[in-house]
Amino acid sequence: MTIVAIILIIVIGVTASGREKITSIENFIGNIITPIQKFFYNGGESVVGTFKSIGSISQLKNENTKLKEENAKLKEQVRNYEDIVSKSDYLRNAAIIKEKTKYTLVEAEIIGKDPGNWFDRFIIDKGAKDGIKKDDAVIQGIEVDGNTIVEGLVGRVVEVGDNWAKVIAIIDSGSSLSFNVIRTQDGGIMKGDSEGNISGYLFDTKADVVKGDKLLTSGLGGIFIKGLYIGEISEVTKNSDDLLVNIKVEPAINFNKLQNVFVIIGK
Repeated sequence: MTIVAIILIIVIGVTASGREKITSIENFIGNIITPIQKFFYNGGESVVGTFKSIGSISQLKNENTKLKEENAKLKEQVRNYEDIVSKSDYLRNAAIIKEKTKYTLVEAEIIGKDPGNWFDRFIIDKGAKDGIKKDDAVIQGIEVDGNTIVEGLVGRVVEVGDNWAKVIAIIDSGSSLSFNVIRTQDGGIMKGDSEGNISGYLFDTKADVVKGDKLLTSGLGGIFIKGLYIGEISEVTKNSDDLLVNIKVEPAINFNKLQNVFVIIGK
């Protein structure tokens, strides 16, 4: 390789003298040297290109890492915004219900729940130290008819610790309650099931109830306070065998998404 370099220097020196013609020896040497020169020149360019490519790949990796970090930050911001939006209705309704209610309320956060999609049984972070007792009603502020905020029934307290309590929701299969139809004042009994549905029947076999009728707790049985909003009738069927008027109920509470609730105490 050293010999090649020396020959190249000689050739360049000789041919750079400004002569219009070269000798046959110079031409012979040039013919031999040119392929070798081309090989080393292209090889050098290839090495330089390789290092440039490595540098470009490294730069792309860094840019990709930065983009991933920025994307993660944006996703986190979106989640925060969605959380704020999802809580906005609750916060507005909660503020109104605290101001207008005639009951003494303890606000609590849900800190645990039974497995499954429904909040049919869950734990809250308030208990006996906060005045909560077994069978206290659990509610949320619910908007009815587009402009009225009322106490929407969630369920009742079934176990109490010093700083926690367990709640069973009205959609649970172990929960039953009596109700009144607001429009007709007909009464009946409803119960939850294992799939998060509520169904019931009317005491009066001739009760004139229809889909969309709104329901309140009746107070019968002494467990739930009278007048808490339950939801509305979603289906009415009449059983020809026992003449019962059967109903299905759409609860006012969204039992797929519960974060905070109120417990009515001192009743």
